[in-house]
Amino acid sequence: MRRPIIGIAANEIEDAGARLYHLPISYTPCGYVKAVQNAGGLPMVLPVGPPELAKDYIDQIDKLVLAGGQNVSPSLYGESIQVEEALLSQERDQFELALIEEAVRQTKPIFAVCRGLQLANVALGGSLYQDISQLNDTKISHMQVPISREIPTHQIRTEETSILRKIYGEKTTVNSFHFQAIKKLAKRLKMTAISEDGIIEGVESKDSSLAFLGVQWHPDFAYDHLEQEMAVFRYVVEKL
Repeated sequence: MRRPIIGIAANEIEDAGARLYHLPISYTPCGYVKAVQNAGGLPMVLPVGPPELAKDYIDQIDKLVLAGGQNVSPSLYGESIQVEEALLSQERDQFELALIEEAVRQTKPIFAVCRGLQLANVALGGSLYQDISQLNDTKISHMQVPISREIPTHQIRTEETSILRKIYGEKTTVNSFHFQAIKKLAKRLKMTAISEDGIIEGVESKDSSLAFLGVQWHPDFAYDHLEQEMAVFRYVVEKL
């Protein structure tokens, strides 16, 4: 039986440091690649490129994974920039928006992590909090550095009939590495997990024509330490 091809949208860095001769590189964190392989899928890394390439990429894959990384440009949801320019990547935004549009058009499933969830929400008509540290009612830290990436640091609660409830149970603890979060949820999506301080942590589709699962935490950081995080990759590869 053919392994499902899982396209993983990549990131770029202009200077990879002295060890790599300060080269610009295209990359994706190995957690996505290894977890997809372990789940029986065939990962295909999709480097950032012109939006017109999106159709050709989506034609070749069975499912799309949107990874973490830079903040999403506020201009995409009609706001002025209130965050550091260095944390944005217009080229990546535009390429991944094209991937999302094409995946939706071809009815191919999307799994979105952290930034990927935020961008997908914006692509479908939602908006974001640019900096959740400015929210008065934020009671927990959503950026856990310097705590190790695989260690879960705050609790979430899942919705009863959700995909995430089947994988994670009613309550679980997850890691946290984000500055932005969903503000207005896109109409085609529904909240299926929430943090103790009200931040949307899990999102699924409420539209039968859109197969979508998004999480605000990073399963790719802990897939080899926590069964629940490997389980979500198995779900994506086998069932989404």
